[in-house]
Amino acid sequence: MKVKELMDTKFLRIYPDYTAKKTIELMYRKKRYSTAVLDNEDKLIGWVMSIDLALIDDKTKKIEEIMHPLEDVITLHENDPARDAVVKIVEYKVMSIPVLNNEGKVVGMVRNCDITKTLAKLYDIPVYNLFKTFEKELKGITWDELMEAAAVVTKHTTGEDISAKEYEKRIENTTFGQALWACGGLEKFFAGLIKIGEIAIARRVAKVR
Repeated sequence: MKVKELMDTKFLRIYPDYTAKKTIELMYRKKRYSTAVLDNEDKLIGWVMSIDLALIDDKTKKIEEIMHPLEDVITLHENDPARDAVVKIVEYKVMSIPVLNNEGKVVGMVRNCDITKTLAKLYDIPVYNLFKTFEKELKGITWDELMEAAAVVTKHTTGEDISAKEYEKRIENTTFGQALWACGGLEKFFAGLIKIGEIAIARRVAKVR
């Protein structure tokens, strides 16, 4: 996943000749606590936060007199890995980060709430869909063989004697998030998935012989 898949493209545009008063009104209306300052070509030239504006007595002051300079602004590129957005928001403790394209123009904004929403969507993915994708990647392994291997792995890891059909029924009503909790984390979930693939392939090879 790339940063451009996380970012909000309907971001607030603030220009250096805007007054503090106008900017406060726009930020309040759009519920933004920080925002990029752009030039006429939408290139990033600075950054302004609501706390900066709250400390200004003269609300007729121009944003160019208040904004943080470009060299102090944390940025992302639209083709950066989405992981970079998470790391930077945590590392620099910021609410949002402007996203640039190859021309240095601001094309979006990644906010911490955008990351949370994306993670929530990932957690809601049905495990059944993940297995269907896994089946395609294994090429040649049938769905029934995959379910049989999954039942074998379940018995090995939990001691539960479950049939392939029972396993299939179970994953139809399970989300990725629920599976992670049940398995004890991301690493264990994918380790189990790999094991299922290995057993499915081994059983297929044994049949051919």
